[in-house]
Amino acid sequence: MAAVDDLQFEEFGDVAASLAANPDATMVSIEDPGETPKHQPGPPRGSGREEDDELLGNDDSDKTELLAGQKKSSPFWTFEYYQTFFDVDTYQVFDRIKGSLLPIPGKNFVRLYVRSNPDLYGPFWICATLVFAIAISGNLSNFLIHLGQKTYHYVPEFRKVSIAATVIYAYAWLVPLALWGFLMWRNSKVMNIVSYSFLEIVCVYGYSLFIYIPTAILWIIPQKAVRWILVMIALGVSGSVLAMTFWPAVREDNRRVALATIVTIVLLHMLLSVGCLAYFFDAPEMDHLPTTTVAPNQTAKSS
Repeated sequence: MAAVDDLQFEEFGDVAASLAANPDATMVSIEDPGETPKHQPGPPRGSGREEDDELLGNDDSDKTELLAGQKKSSPFWTFEYYQTFFDVDTYQVFDRIKGSLLPIPGKNFVRLYVRSNPDLYGPFWICATLVFAIAISGNLSNFLIHLGQKTYHYVPEFRKVSIAATVIYAYAWLVPLALWGFLMWRNSKVMNIVSYSFLEIVCVYGYSLFIYIPTAILWIIPQKAVRWILVMIALGVSGSVLAMTFWPAVREDNRRVALATIVTIVLLHMLLSVGCLAYFFDAPEMDHLPTTTVAPNQTAKSS
């Protein structure tokens, strides 16, 4: 039977002194589970890999996609389902507008600005602002062109608002829908690592139209040369955003199909800009010119 003294607890002082007295002793360390372990060095990452992830946004965007897939989505007939499409702050909207005005070669607009949180807030209000900018500027341009003519009577054309709204919103929704269907069809035939959702394509098209808002305001200047210079600048900037965004989605496809897709995207964009300039600003307004009637007695006297 063990002695009573052997069963008593012994208070240990310095751990180092105890180890010096008994070198064969084994010390067990019990850590607090609330404490965080110290940083342990891991395998170094290559600088080239970090640059690729930063350029394409693979690391952050892939994590965001995984987290987004874990979110519980609401039914499409509820208000919460559509509220997520407008869940964006002012900083993100301004950052995406800046990205659409300053396209950088080699950087993908979707991965850098849109994929983390695609929205419809920016595209909706950009299209609405562009509609009123084109309609109001077209009326003012028509007024300034005929200013000083005694035979001209100015009448506001409110129908230009409805026409501009139909054209802009149809382009911002139907063209992305057709492009999304085409990319889905081609990706089923050719395996591609780059794929865009319909909401991301609508977001790209919506933000690419922002440059036409100041351009439409400057179209008031009654000089055709200035107007065409402005439309070429706007077309070059917005067309570059679309081409550089959708080229990675088709470059793995057949060479002719890829080039034809990009050319079609740019041509449709050109058709929108040139068509708006030709219809709302350069169209002759002959229906507002008053018609002069000749009295029958005057014709008899002249004969």
